[in-house]
Amino acid sequence: MDDRDAAELLTFAREAALGLRRLDGPRWQEQLTDRYPDLAAAFEWFLDHGRGDDAMALALALVEYQRISDRVPEGRDWLRRALPAAADQRLRATGLYEDGMLAFWLGENDEAALLFRSTQELAESVGAHSVVALALCGLARPALRTDLDLATALCEQALDVLREHDDVLARGSALHVLGVAAQMRGDLEEARGLMQQRVALAREQGNVSTVSSEVANLSAVERQLGNLDSAEELAQESLRIATARRDSWMLPYIFNALAAIAVDRGEHTAAATLLGRATALLEAQGNAWPPDEIVHYERSRAAVTAVLPQDELERAWADGVRAALD
Repeated sequence: MDDRDAAELLTFAREAALGLRRLDGPRWQEQLTDRYPDLAAAFEWFLDHGRGDDAMALALALVEYQRISDRVPEGRDWLRRALPAAADQRLRATGLYEDGMLAFWLGENDEAALLFRSTQELAESVGAHSVVALALCGLARPALRTDLDLATALCEQALDVLREHDDVLARGSALHVLGVAAQMRGDLEEARGLMQQRVALAREQGNVSTVSSEVANLSAVERQLGNLDSAEELAQESLRIATARRDSWMLPYIFNALAAIAVDRGEHTAAATLLGRATALLEAQGNAWPPDEIVHYERSRAAVTAVLPQDELERAWADGVRAALD
């Protein structure tokens, strides 16, 4: 490893980070997997040679790949090791934010909130307005568990910041959490509108990863509005994208949505199988259900438990756990 090798690997990682969001994401995943030992060596080289900003830039470029390839602990380790070495305060703030997001997905909500607050303070001190907005949306996520009004207020504050300093990623994040909060309050028409805005924004950017996640959220809204056919079409669209991208990270949430639809159609055995598969995948990832997802999960689980005989429930659940993904 030398300066030229490390620089080339950083350029590749940045290009691959963009590629992961598209339908040809599997091609980039394969290349990242093949070159991951070299990328890890480049990260160490940057740290060993006083190149903290480049180490942080590489950690940020790879955080999405590490998330979807079940390398979350390693991703968090990279971000934390690069943080004290980086001089660029905007990079440091972004690193804190990404670490907070990984903590949130793991269900470590108190730690996530602390990281998002640190992100906000550092980003405000250097005028990194889009990162401030991201931090506010980050703080709104754990707030969804306890205070929907606070979560909404934080996202509205983020949108206020973005009126003069717009950023597609931060705006999309604000729309997402606002939509989730509206859904959890029962304001389903408002939730639908917010989620549709985020889907449109993601389609404009060619970000099919975000399209997949948001149409799955929209599926839950349509189901609650009684539009089961539309809900299933949206969940299936999310599934098609996730399958094409080999995005196993999304699958528990899609199966959770499909299980809820099956419950509403009286297909309790199918719902139990889907719940078994979703549970097994989420546990294998080491993640916890986010606030909006756990509501649907617990509702579906209670429904199948109430309707199915115990032996049939256990058999259907076990079928889901054992089933091959195809």
